[in-house]
Amino acid sequence: MERSNPLYTPPGITLITSHSAALKARADMTVYISPGHDHTANLPIVTLLHGVNASHWAWTFMLGAHVTLQRGIDDGTLPPMGLVMPSDGLFALGSGYVAHAAADYEAWIVRDVIDDVMGAFPGAFTPQSPRVIAGLSMGGYGALRIGAKYADVYAAFAGLSSVTDLDQIALFTGEITRAATAHERDHDLLYWLTLNRDRLPPFRFDCGRDDFLIEQNRELHRALETAQIDHEYAEYDGAHNAAYWTAHIDKTLAFFANVIR
Repeated sequence: MERSNPLYTPPGITLITSHSAALKARADMTVYISPGHDHTANLPIVTLLHGVNASHWAWTFMLGAHVTLQRGIDDGTLPPMGLVMPSDGLFALGSGYVAHAAADYEAWIVRDVIDDVMGAFPGAFTPQSPRVIAGLSMGGYGALRIGAKYADVYAAFAGLSSVTDLDQIALFTGEITRAATAHERDHDLLYWLTLNRDRLPPFRFDCGRDDFLIEQNRELHRALETAQIDHEYAEYDGAHNAAYWTAHIDKTLAFFANVIR
């Protein structure tokens, strides 16, 4: 594992490159721990997943998620939490955070990322740290699917402007993401939400009213209502862009904080 030198990075930011057994390759992540809390035991782990064409630095250096978190910590509306922001494994224009034939991008997120940050910050991240996961766009699909599939691992999960079906990634990349499947419905988000309905942790998702994925998000919301699966859904002004995600990540962080409390 290689870690950035704190002399040369913004306060609280650590850049990590490690070898992932799931990917059989190196991979990167950005971690933010509020200054002074790097030895706060059992610090909650907030995994944030990026969208297509992006990488691990998007949540910090494009969207300022760490600034939003720190503002909440400073004004007392949010508790200290650690932001763990991995790359998706950098397959083509987006891996979808699912297993592929040559590399398991799902296991990278669920297993290797957590093991790595526990090893890098043993005074803060422990097996007792609450784990929550969220993402935007493709990362929204990843977070909702992983949160539902691994309902016993995460205390809560959320999506912003979420892709709701793996094939929708083609709307961004122009090609279908080819991935391995454990079974024919492995990539079906609603399948996992329904299968694990009796043990799902709290979850939410939101979307901008001018987002081109708004109807897909409304359809998922309606399907969950029909199935009587508890969830929180919200719509706000905005489109599928950085301005929306920067403005609304605070709702997801507040949601996580309430669950963790």
